[in-house]
Amino acid sequence: MSSGQVSGTVSRFGPFTHVTTEKAELYRAIMRTFMRAKRRFNVHLRPEDVIEMLAKEPAAAGGLAVREVDAELRSLEGWGNLRGDPDTSRVTTVEDFNRPRFLYQLTPAGEAAEAALETFDEALGRRGELQTVALSDIHSQLLALLAVLARPEVDAAKAHQLLRDLTGVFRGLTDNAQAFMGSLQRTIDLHDADLDVFLAYKERLVDYLQRFIQDLVVTSARIVEVLREIEKHDLTGVLLAVAEREAWDAAPGIDASAGPDDTLGGTPPRGGDSGDSVVSAGSGAAGERLAVWTERWEGLRRWFVGDRLHPPQARLLRERARAAVPALLSVVLAVNERRSGRSDRSADFRALALWFAQAPSDDDAHRLWRACFGLAPARHLTIDAATLEARATSPVPPSTPWHAAPPILVDVRLRRTGRYERRGAPNRIRDRAAERRLLAERLAVEEEIVRAARRRLATGIPIRLSELAELDDPSFRLFLTLLGDALARSRPGQPSIDTTSADGTLSIALTATADAMVATIPTSAGLFTGPDHILEIHDLLAEPA
Repeated sequence: MSSGQVSGTVSRFGPFTHVTTEKAELYRAIMRTFMRAKRRFNVHLRPEDVIEMLAKEPAAAGGLAVREVDAELRSLEGWGNLRGDPDTSRVTTVEDFNRPRFLYQLTPAGEAAEAALETFDEALGRRGELQTVALSDIHSQLLALLAVLARPEVDAAKAHQLLRDLTGVFRGLTDNAQAFMGSLQRTIDLHDADLDVFLAYKERLVDYLQRFIQDLVVTSARIVEVLREIEKHDLTGVLLAVAEREAWDAAPGIDASAGPDDTLGGTPPRGGDSGDSVVSAGSGAAGERLAVWTERWEGLRRWFVGDRLHPPQARLLRERARAAVPALLSVVLAVNERRSGRSDRSADFRALALWFAQAPSDDDAHRLWRACFGLAPARHLTIDAATLEARATSPVPPSTPWHAAPPILVDVRLRRTGRYERRGAPNRIRDRAAERRLLAERLAVEEEIVRAARRRLATGIPIRLSELAELDDPSFRLFLTLLGDALARSRPGQPSIDTTSADGTLSIALTATADAMVATIPTSAGLFTGPDHILEIHDLLAEPA
């Protein structure tokens, strides 16, 4: 194998081997020098050039010898990252010719590996941002595209440029928004932060989120309007023209069916049969690029417009940004609690153990135990025929300590699963007709007593309180209730009160007398005394005579 070739046994992922070796930092620094050189259009580098460029790299601090760098370059060549070509440009003697000298350049695999690693490092270090400027740029690009579509003849070159710029801005917007929301949800950046610094950061971040939400609502509505106007034109034709324009720049491929004189790329065909292979190959590339551009446009449309099944991503981003504000406030609360000296559970248990050790007596320790853990009898949790019978035969006073009370046997299945189903036939339904009949009889008697009291008081005739006869217990209770409803609505200097009872079935009119007499009403509980009034009660449920 020559020095300029890579062995065919090199693994497909061989160009990533240098990141797992002992000198990974040095290898990464060497590869970065080749990437910088290529950006400056410098393709080949000698070991001396690499040493000169490595002087600015922290990984090469202390200086490197030519032989050491040459050995590292050969290792990278063996992994497929670099390609070495003999350097004969500076050979002046036979000795120089016999000593191997090489010019190194990046291989496609090595360049792709380094680009992937740079993307990886960038993604890890990216904090992301919510780009309101990008929203305005997208709106401006869509307006320019709408102006192009409105012309009688669409300029494919102009449309292609606008779509490329629009794709780049939109990709940056989505990537940065995703990175920002992801970093916002990870509260690891907020741990061990200075409280004052974090509070100041929180204020700026909340203002930042609110400003972005406002701009997103306004600009998204404008973008949706422009998108709907664009869809009224022949957008598919424009995308096809853009795809065909890109297809002419596609690199030629090998077609086994094509003859030696057939062309697979280059200048567009001018007619005749000689361009058949070009048209077929170009149409295939154009179809692939048309599918790509259609997918991009559909992604842009769904991000702002959406449909019935897929809500727009802009709305989801707005909701996530709004939800981030209370989440951020909860982090502030957690930081305040941590800074206020709240201890964790293990610290609480250690303090509790110290208190137990310092308890003056066992009684004090028992009281501390009960106050901390709240242990109490749990006999009320199990009620069945057996427990009811046990309570009837040998009741346990409530003052019985839990450790002295009879135990409650808990089934193993209840301990494991938290539920217990009794096997066998269910209990027979108890006939409670007699109890229901007894309750109905008691309810009927109580209702009759209440009706009698209502009939006695709700006569509809004005009467002085001092003229009321002796009131039995039901009548007296109803009288107190009605008197309380009336007095609760009285105002200072108001001589009469007209109101209804709390249930709305009785009308009450209470008027003070001008003679300042004192009324005394005999009741079953004693004498009821108070200022005399004229009382008039009407039953609103009674049928008119």
